[in-house]
Amino acid sequence: MRRLIALPAFAPLAARAHDVRAELAAGPALGWGAEWWVVTLLALSLLLYAAGLKRLWPRAHAARRRLARQAAWFSAGWAMLVLALASPLDGAGSYAFSAHMVQHEVLMIVAGPLLVLGRPLALWLWAFGPEGRLRIAAAMRGPAVRVAWGALTAPVNAWLLHFAALWMWHVPACFQLALADNGMHALQHTSFLATALLFWWAVLGREGGHHGRGGAIVYLFTTMMHTGALGALFTMSETIWYPLYGNRAQLFGLTPLEDQQLGGLIMWIPGGLAYLIAGLVLCARWLRQGPAPRALEVRP
Repeated sequence: MRRLIALPAFAPLAARAHDVRAELAAGPALGWGAEWWVVTLLALSLLLYAAGLKRLWPRAHAARRRLARQAAWFSAGWAMLVLALASPLDGAGSYAFSAHMVQHEVLMIVAGPLLVLGRPLALWLWAFGPEGRLRIAAAMRGPAVRVAWGALTAPVNAWLLHFAALWMWHVPACFQLALADNGMHALQHTSFLATALLFWWAVLGREGGHHGRGGAIVYLFTTMMHTGALGALFTMSETIWYPLYGNRAQLFGLTPLEDQQLGGLIMWIPGGLAYLIAGLVLCARWLRQGPAPRALEVRP
């Protein structure tokens, strides 16, 4: 059961976040909305969480305060997913690299940790009846699932996967392929969100694994360093990395180079600051609480 409350499986929500070709052909599309299936998945995730919370609440007793806190985290993370996938920010990413960077940062360093803190898998499980919960829990305890889950959520592996996704997709050939092809754009967003969830689970859920709290700080610090380095490359470069954007950033009053530099600054400064704040918050919490708290666990 503990594994079931660990990592929110939200990666499909990021897949094919918008139809790139259609947006570029039709001109600016900066309103609210998303494809019907994205809206359906967002709504379904919220409804399942609410149903699970309603069913679990009478049994939680002393854990109700923690459960309410987790529900608040999930609600905030869900709202950030809506902002990234169904707001004008989504359409703006097709016209400006800086807007695209904001979208990615919202997915990875805002929605990601909030969803992990919300522990939605447990609440989604409790949305089903007793027989359904037992069947799902039994399937999750299978050897293949346990091995795969253990490999993916091992802190070092999660860190490496997130590192690889960030740097690979910002290689010019890969990023431009994602701009031009809907399927690759879906894969890009999915890999960003999925690896971010794994990373934040390693830091916030497992608190550094067998390396302990010191390990969690190391993962945060090193991620801040390598994402900051990538942002600095964008900011200081005099070469346009993604010429496929062309002059579309003029929609927002930016030249292509200014757009790229602004995107780099967004990754470098606010992005790095987010990891620093997360580290300071963790340290303050640890000093206040003493030994690492146990995750909420309620048997079906």
